[in-house]
Amino acid sequence: MDPASQDINLNSPNKGLGVEPSDSLSDVPVEGAVGNSVNPLPPGLTEEEAEELRVELTKVEEEINTLRQVLSAKERHSTELKRKLGLSPLNELKQNISKSWQDVQTSNAYKKTQETLSQAGQKTSAALSTVGTAISRRLGDMRNSATFKSFEDRVGNLKYKVVGPKGNGEPVTPTDTTPTQENPPF
Repeated sequence: MDPASQDINLNSPNKGLGVEPSDSLSDVPVEGAVGNSVNPLPPGLTEEEAEELRVELTKVEEEINTLRQVLSAKERHSTELKRKLGLSPLNELKQNISKSWQDVQTSNAYKKTQETLSQAGQKTSAALSTVGTAISRRLGDMRNSATFKSFEDRVGNLKYKVVGPKGNGEPVTPTDTTPTQENPPF
């Protein structure tokens, strides 16, 4: 076998077999084979129809590959134009988000929700104001009660015992803090 005549096509069914082109495996008859043994014909399809479909399939696949190449070239061109214009993917994303937010804000659902939440906020504010007023009034009533007056007097007496008569904001000197029998420590 001459190495120059050896099939070097890596997709060839004869690769590495050392078969002469005249000894091709496709020439070997297969017992019981009818038509194309690789893809048997579906029922109701003639050999001519199958061949027409194969030719049409080949053309469509070629068109698809051509369109992919054209699309790829257009995408590269678009990317180059965007680069020249200073449009980065981040800028595009920002623009898309901004536009989407504007679309949301102009939608009826957003406007109705905003109006409802505004009304709820106003009602909540009014309710909290009423509660605050009621609490203030209640605390004022409590401060004027006899129990609170008694508590206030006791705290005042305790303060007088701890701080002494100079409890009006003046600093306490060390002699004032020495415990005596009258003012024992806690």
